[in-house]
Amino acid sequence: MSDVHRTIEAVWKIESPRLIAAIARVTRDIGVAEELAQDALVAALERWPQEGIPENPAAWLMTAAKRRAIDGLRRGQMLTQQHEEIARDLQEQQQRLGEAMDHALDQVIDDDVLRLIFTACHPVLSLEGRVALTLRLIGGLTTAEIARAFLVPEKTMGQRIFRAKKTLSEAHVPFETPRGEELRRRVQSVLSVVYLIFNEGYTATSGEEWMRTVLVEDALRLGRLLAQLLPAESEVHALLALMELNASRTVARRGSNGEAVLLPDQDRSLWDQTQIQRGMTAMEHAQRLGGEANYYALQAAIAACHMRARTAGETDWERVVLLYDALMQTAPSPIVALNRAVAVGMAQGPAAGLDVLDAIATPTPDSALAGYHLLHSVRGDLLMKMGRFPEAREEIQRAIDMTQNLRERELLTERLKQIEKAGQST
Repeated sequence: MSDVHRTIEAVWKIESPRLIAAIARVTRDIGVAEELAQDALVAALERWPQEGIPENPAAWLMTAAKRRAIDGLRRGQMLTQQHEEIARDLQEQQQRLGEAMDHALDQVIDDDVLRLIFTACHPVLSLEGRVALTLRLIGGLTTAEIARAFLVPEKTMGQRIFRAKKTLSEAHVPFETPRGEELRRRVQSVLSVVYLIFNEGYTATSGEEWMRTVLVEDALRLGRLLAQLLPAESEVHALLALMELNASRTVARRGSNGEAVLLPDQDRSLWDQTQIQRGMTAMEHAQRLGGEANYYALQAAIAACHMRARTAGETDWERVVLLYDALMQTAPSPIVALNRAVAVGMAQGPAAGLDVLDAIATPTPDSALAGYHLLHSVRGDLLMKMGRFPEAREEIQRAIDMTQNLRERELLTERLKQIEKAGQST
């Protein structure tokens, strides 16, 4: 890839949300807006390598999009009107459209981008549709990039994005920022999309890689953008804090050959201290806004406990247990209960952790823990620490059979070998 094409790619990631959002305010249709923006990108790819990068790329792209819109208007008029009627009506419509799009970038762009985010994350869409459309419209990722990140065929992802845009159009979803109580509800929808993107990147559910950094980076970019656009929403800053703190361990989470490295075994000197500070600052901001007991804030506080410990052994596990207790009150779930059992095992010993785990480890076929490999992985780890090696081996083998991620399977296989070796030496 040439330097110019790399520059175009970087410019597109930065400018595409603003461009699409500004056009959508004029057209009131994000599908049309994205098509016009994509046409502008094609024009840039054709002309910038010969003409050079313009001084104001955003204005250049908007001008190119305006020309495509006027061309489209002209073609539409040719199909629907007699030739002699075209000159007068088309000139008037072109002038109105051109003035509106010229004016678009002079408005408060942040407001437009926020409207675009709320539209892409509208509850009328499936969660899969919201994620795909958010990465496409706000993340600036191509359909192929999103498909690779989620390990689905490009055609499948393209259909998913097409259906999402069609659903928004058919439902006549307004291009606007909700207000009052509706704003708070819709913020949660947006945050859940961003957090899902982050989690899929942080620990991939399937495939050959432990992490998918493109998704982690995009979720962080979305989180930082939301913090700028919604400065008074505590949960926005709390989610950003949680993502920054967890992402600070990225380098330490992978070995030299890409293998998974769990928290207790990580080289903490590799943790990104600048990112940790950003996370701590965001968490403090969320607390000042009065959201310290909310879902993302409690998880961020748990992550902060790990960040403050110089070694795994110095972690304040008693505080971690208390934070999980609060999280169970705020947002109880089987996954939170499982993580609490891990914390109890670290704070009070593996027997105590196993007691807590066994109280929740009877998943029904339709429960959240059914087929969840980490349930068996955690139980196997606790049994191993208690010296109950045959049972530990059985649990770890179950976890291996359930996981769809190659790196996790490698990690669990290595643990299985350790259990077998320990069992032979007793």
